Amino acid sequence: MRRFPSIKSHLILLPFSLIMLYPVFWWIGASLKNTAELGLPTIWPQVVRWENYTKGWVFSSEYTFTTFFANTLLMEFWNVLGGVVTAALVGYGFGRLQFKLRGFWFSILLLTMMLPHQVTVVPQYIMYNKLGLVNSYIPLILPHFFGGGAFFIFLVVQFIRGIPKDLDEAAQMDGASVYKIFFMVIAPLIKPALVTVGIFTFLWSWDDFFSQLLYLSSIEKFTVGLALRMFIDQFEIQWGQLLAMSLLSVVPSAIVFFVAQKHFVEGIATTGIKG
Repeated sequence: MRRFPSIKSHLILLPFSLIMLYPVFWWIGASLKNTAELGLPTIWPQVVRWENYTKGWVFSSEYTFTTFFANTLLMEFWNVLGGVVTAALVGYGFGRLQFKLRGFWFSILLLTMMLPHQVTVVPQYIMYNKLGLVNSYIPLILPHFFGGGAFFIFLVVQFIRGIPKDLDEAAQMDGASVYKIFFMVIAPLIKPALVTVGIFTFLWSWDDFFSQLLYLSSIEKFTVGLALRMFIDQFEIQWGQLLAMSLLSVVPSAIVFFVAQKHFVEGIATTGIKG
């Protein structure tokens, strides 16, 4: 009898789930259609065109989506590494170490979270342009190594504040230094928070089309987002191929989320109740 309310709830939620998933089903079906069929009120095509994926992948004789995915994944690797390392180290400093004006600098950190990106984009571009770094990945990667994710630092600080200080004191009694306490005690315990930081960094930088469009101009350096934009720049848009490649572009994000879903949910939930 206890299972009846659960079954009833699932039956109620199922229609709403199908409504939410309808755009995904349409997306998959449209990626297998030709342009003429896209206007038909059917999800699945009359003739399945798998060539939309093969032709779309080979964008031109010079470039394929292998290049664009490789560029994006390389950039994402450094972005995630920088975001996780910075959030861990700076978060540990604010969460555990005592130094002058700690409260003041933490307030400044929180204030940067309220600063719109549009305010900083022009001076940042001028700075990178004068340094000769435009049309490279450095402007897209470097901020992640220098506190570019204030929200992530705040998240890690809140997580660390929920860890009992008795663990630090016990390690100090055993002769552990500040660095050893971080690597041996704190770092293993904040793993869920760091996984959360990594996932958010990956997703946000993967979807950051504006910054990629601003700093990258050479086709051989294009990311997946910019490559998809090139489809629209064609004289005759191949919508089936565009939808096929856009569907493949979300696969890495989906894989990252589902692989690390357990730690992601744990990091969000526990951060909200600690501090």
